Amino acid sequence: MTTLAITALTQIVIMFIIIIVGAVSFKVKLIDKDTNKRLSDIVLLLVNPIVIFVSYQREFNAALLNGLFISLLLGTVTHLAGIALSTLLFHKKKIPSDYVLERFAVIYSNCGFIGIPLVNGVFGSEGVFYLTAYMTMFNLFVWTHGVITMTGKKDFRTITKAFLSPSIIATLSGFLFFILRINLPSFILDSMNYLGNMNTPLAMLVAGVTIAQMNIIKLLLRVRVYYISVLKLVVLPIMMLLLYRLFHIPDLVLLTSILATACPTAVTINLFSIKYGKNYLYATELFTITTLLSVLTIPLVMTIAGFLV
Repeated sequence: MTTLAITALTQIVIMFIIIIVGAVSFKVKLIDKDTNKRLSDIVLLLVNPIVIFVSYQREFNAALLNGLFISLLLGTVTHLAGIALSTLLFHKKKIPSDYVLERFAVIYSNCGFIGIPLVNGVFGSEGVFYLTAYMTMFNLFVWTHGVITMTGKKDFRTITKAFLSPSIIATLSGFLFFILRINLPSFILDSMNYLGNMNTPLAMLVAGVTIAQMNIIKLLLRVRVYYISVLKLVVLPIMMLLLYRLFHIPDLVLLTSILATACPTAVTINLFSIKYGKNYLYATELFTITTLLSVLTIPLVMTIAGFLV
């Protein structure tokens, strides 16, 4: 196993231990569903945006700017490839009720909850800097194509709200500060870093509480969920890795994009399935199994990436 894969595995194990703590906390009623939703909101609306913004607080460098634009392009291509693959494989005629969830599960990765702490642990703040570009494209796609997929219609009001989400605002403002070379005073930056350091424990606690609500034994016996998981966790990231290595892409930019793609299904699938009246239980199953299997698949993908890049 490559050093890259070992580093990724170490970070995943750390995160998984916190997930177990979250699950136990739910079982002993230390954290209930309402508390978990509030913790989720704190991560999504406060901590994640802070981590994104802080990643831009670095000395301006033309190479970094070039890498950021390449990351935007890779994020766009990856999501388009996921859309094409899932549209090709999942049809309404074959699966009348849940095909939209399976499409969503393959396309959208948990690049915020799991991606940020994982990339930060493996590649540091520069990796998070490039990951923000992938997350920008994730937010744009999930609030446009993702909403259309779930509803079957174009909701322009919801699409407009995507551009006002805290993550997008943090990305744009952080980028502006980076371009204008505006650096925050150290005491403000240190305060933001303290808040940003809450990202991994809070995000993993939320994931643990969500998983604790599932019947794991029954879930592990559902064969089709493994098929979806292999497509999401192995086929799509390896497919993109083989494509991207044909071009002269900086290693860190490429590896960050592949790691983000290899993350499990986005927790957004649970939120959207409730909001738009889809099968919430199946959505949670897809989220849970891909999250559990990612402990094995992410090191596998990064081992392959380490050999090919």
